[in-house]
Amino acid sequence: MSRILVALSGGVDSSAAAALLVREGHEVVAAYMKNWINDENIPGECPWEQDIEDALGVCTRLGIEFRVVDLVEQYRERIVNYLIEGYRNGSTPNPDVMCNREMKFGVFLDYAREQGFDKLATGHYARLSTDEENRSWIMRGLDPNKDQSYFLSLMRPEQIDRALFPIGNLLKPQVREIARECGLPTAAKKDSQGICFIGQVKMSDFLRHYLPDNPGDIVDAQGRILGEHKGLHLFTMGQRKGHGVASPREGIAYVVIGKDIPNNRLIIGYEGDGTHGLYASSAIVGTVSNTRIPLPPRVMAQPRYRAPAVHAACTYIAEDKVRLDFDRPVRALALGQVCAFYTPDEQRGEQLLGGGFFEEIHPA
Repeated sequence: MSRILVALSGGVDSSAAAALLVREGHEVVAAYMKNWINDENIPGECPWEQDIEDALGVCTRLGIEFRVVDLVEQYRERIVNYLIEGYRNGSTPNPDVMCNREMKFGVFLDYAREQGFDKLATGHYARLSTDEENRSWIMRGLDPNKDQSYFLSLMRPEQIDRALFPIGNLLKPQVREIARECGLPTAAKKDSQGICFIGQVKMSDFLRHYLPDNPGDIVDAQGRILGEHKGLHLFTMGQRKGHGVASPREGIAYVVIGKDIPNNRLIIGYEGDGTHGLYASSAIVGTVSNTRIPLPPRVMAQPRYRAPAVHAACTYIAEDKVRLDFDRPVRALALGQVCAFYTPDEQRGEQLLGGGFFEEIHPA
């Protein structure tokens, strides 16, 4: 049996993960990562106190030790600053993916190792497999509606070796049933939908606190002015709502197809396969992080969480940079977004191979 630290968020998934490990007879300690305190009065709910109370209730029920680990300073340095600078530069950052590499399996894993734990367990819907060389690989979660392997795509091999995902082989209803069977106070708790570890704070409100409005023109592909935006950082590629430009006629919608950063202009066009800039035929992905081995010549590339993975040819153009040529055009790619790589197959691709950031996007 192993000595395991569980990252307990106060939600049902990590609670059930802790319960399963206790059932298996491991020496389990749970810890809440205290990453954010809304002391700047950003609009929205930051329920960290309630989450700690719920997490403590889970530990009391399971009879395991509970700790609170203060990582507020590191979270601001590694995640908040990355988020703000990304949007300031016109890209689309992903704080959830970075949080897993830099926080959960970064500074928090360092804490676990310093405290003598063998493994760090989380409530992610992802699985682990071991190959003939005894190397651990991340696999998609069994529940196709909850699979969270995309958010683990930037993890490094040494982080994967220390990871455990106890609920990855379960469906969400089974996870809640385990929590009910164990009498956990989080069994019926709703899932959090906010920014990673910040809570129910709208991204637009969060960004406005740090980035002032910077109004500019909304234009079409021909440069005709159609309206005014409040800041390019408030929009992303493919966005249908929020730009305020009415549809020219029923059945046709305007969507964001580009950003003219130097001139502070938001470019919109009609939703449709023929709209230049909305779909990409190829892309350059940089700062590639491999889970184990260099990427193969063929991969399945997933450009966003919930987006389908697409078959693509993969060619290295530098040590940590690849060119992807998609088998079919991909909608609404954005600079700075994380692209996850999976093994190619006829379905969705089960084995996670790594991830990186979109640096160039080539229109179809």
